[in-house]
Amino acid sequence: MSKQLKLKIITPERLVLEEMVDQVSLPTILGEITVLPDHIPLITEITSGDIVVLVNGEHMPFATVGGFLEIKQNKNKITEVAVLADFAEHVSEISDQKIEEAKIKAEQMKKMMENKEHVDFEHFEAELERSLTRVKIADKWRTKKYRK
Repeated sequence: MSKQLKLKIITPERLVLEEMVDQVSLPTILGEITVLPDHIPLITEITSGDIVVLVNGEHMPFATVGGFLEIKQNKNKITEVAVLADFAEHVSEISDQKIEEAKIKAEQMKKMMENKEHVDFEHFEAELERSLTRVKIADKWRTKKYRK
C-alpha cells in the first residue's frame, strides 16, 4: 500500500472533507502547489480556484475561495493537510440552478458596487468572488470525470 496523507477541508459552516488521500493540489498566493506524503511543513494563504484531491486514481474537485493551508507531520510520521477555507464545496454540489443564481447574484453585486455610497465593499467583494469562482470551477469540471 502506498503512503497517503490525511486531508481536512474545513469552512466556518462545516467540515467539507476528512479523508486519507494520495495527493492534493491547491491554489496558493504563490501559485498552485501539489502536496504529496512527506511534504515539508508549510503554512500559506490559499486563493480562489479549485482544490483537486486524488484518491485511488480518481479526482475530487472542490471550488474554494480564500483561507489558509497548513501542512505538518504528526507523531506517526503521517502528513496532515488542513485547509481552513472561507468557502469550499464539492463540484457535484454546484447544480445548474446554483450556477445561474451565482451569475445573477454576481451581476447584481457588480451593479451595487458601482454605487459609491454603499459602504460594505468587503462583503460584496467576497460574495462576488464566491459566485464567480463557483461558475468558473463548475464550468471547468462540467465535462470531466470525477468522484462524487
